[in-house]
Amino acid sequence: MSKISDLGFEEQDVTPGEGWHCSHFFYSFDRPAIARLGAEDSGGLQVAKEEFVAVLSDGDHHPARFQLGMTSGHKADFSLMLMDPDPIKVESLHQRLMASAMGKLLNTTWSYVSISEISEYALSVEQYGERLKREGEDPESSAFQKKIAAYGGRVGKMNYQRLTPDFPDWPVSCFYPMNKWRVPGANWFSQASSERQRMMSQHARSGIKFAGKVTQLITVGIGLDDWEWGVTLWATNPKYLKDIVYEMRFDEASAKYAEFGPFYTSYIASPQQVLEICRV
Repeated sequence: MSKISDLGFEEQDVTPGEGWHCSHFFYSFDRPAIARLGAEDSGGLQVAKEEFVAVLSDGDHHPARFQLGMTSGHKADFSLMLMDPDPIKVESLHQRLMASAMGKLLNTTWSYVSISEISEYALSVEQYGERLKREGEDPESSAFQKKIAAYGGRVGKMNYQRLTPDFPDWPVSCFYPMNKWRVPGANWFSQASSERQRMMSQHARSGIKFAGKVTQLITVGIGLDDWEWGVTLWATNPKYLKDIVYEMRFDEASAKYAEFGPFYTSYIASPQQVLEICRV
């Protein structure tokens, strides 16, 4: 049970019944502040750099899942993606970094808070069988039974990855938040469950074409942050990020109902590499 009494709150459990807390943090280095410190106290700047590396290398104090990336473009210099059943453990690493000597030389540019979940559109074995029948599969055929058995063998692993995912060591990741439209004529939430399921099944079939090249995690920010969902993609090459997002935008679920927020692309890096690449 996760406690927050040491922070002055009444003891209570803040771990989700299902899923883990997930936070994305984005930071930029304060170049003028770094230049001033380097000119006035080069030793102090070296201490800040060493503490930056120490905080981000200290696995004993990291959440269960941790990933550091060098972020492309002007929106941030580097990113952290953190997951743990305990939200305080997730937040504490961010606060340790900001309280360090390097924290005085950083600006936080953006963040997103969410929880992992098994989507209502993730098919159970029974629902998968119903979909096969709608597609014309004979439920008495050996092919039907083989597909059911294969899906049943995969669904447990898929749900684990949805709730408590292992982060792949692929070199590039992309994060963006999104909402579903509520505009007249395209209100996702006014559609029948079966219709939403149909569109998301089409969306999933588009994504499966990129197996082995792209993997994703969907987390929910409803009630926790400004956007309804967060999408994290990892890829073996940035080209595949472009390809999958472009192709899936033609699916009805995206083309008609999706609103996308800012995109952040990061390349997995060590703390030392972040400092070197950013010329700190």
